[in-house]
Amino acid sequence: MEVQLIDYAADPLAKLYGAYRTCYSPDTPNQIWEKIRGEAITKERIRDFINARLATGHSSPLEQVVFWFAIAGVSRALSHQLVRHRIGISFEQQSQRYVRFKEERLDYVLPDSWKRAGLADDFESVVRQISAAYSKALQAGVPAEDARFVLPNAAPTNFQIMVNFAEMQHIADVRLCVRAQWEIRKMVARMRLEIKRAIPELAPYLQPKCGENRMGYCDESLEDWQKCPLGKVRPHKKALFELYEREGRRQLRELSDSEFREVETREQI
Repeated sequence: MEVQLIDYAADPLAKLYGAYRTCYSPDTPNQIWEKIRGEAITKERIRDFINARLATGHSSPLEQVVFWFAIAGVSRALSHQLVRHRIGISFEQQSQRYVRFKEERLDYVLPDSWKRAGLADDFESVVRQISAAYSKALQAGVPAEDARFVLPNAAPTNFQIMVNFAEMQHIADVRLCVRAQWEIRKMVARMRLEIKRAIPELAPYLQPKCGENRMGYCDESLEDWQKCPLGKVRPHKKALFELYEREGRRQLRELSDSEFREVETREQI
């Protein structure tokens, strides 16, 4: 697996500051950027302001910071999961229709679980059969777009990805969770590391959803939380509900229609 941050929006912290300040300042965006470019706003002040805004959960300005990644050698099983992220992200993926794989033995991603089960030889045997059938089909004149029908989820693929910071946060929320499949978890961890190397100020906000800068608790099943290595340092939602009840609050129950109406018609808290 190869994961490389090939580019990102220039001056990402300044762009975040400008976007946030536009929301909260009487100054025009031009006036804000004159202060940024004239260094009337120090880098320390920019960082402090951004951290304060990020802590509020105001995430729309994050869409104005964009990353480009080159990713290679991941499985089609991973790609089917990754393309479910559809907002704030775009993909260019290696085509199995136009690319003719000519190796005698095609490359595949082999999960360690097959090795631990003692089935690596069985996997390799299937790979050899598939490689032979694919090559035979191409030699017989079968178009690559039809020969690919024999290729499995283990076949490798390559991406160039453009993703904004808001969506990168969401991807980290769900794909850095131990419940995510190992391969996509490994890929997103490397994406986070690449961002950390380039823009260390943003990396703390790329965490699994139980991270202190995200929800701060686990919302998966109690059984999954008990198996998770982070279960020792992160509460489960059930524990929070029990604490809520112990403090004399009413037990959580289904909201009534009258309670919904009260929220919907209340002018302001």
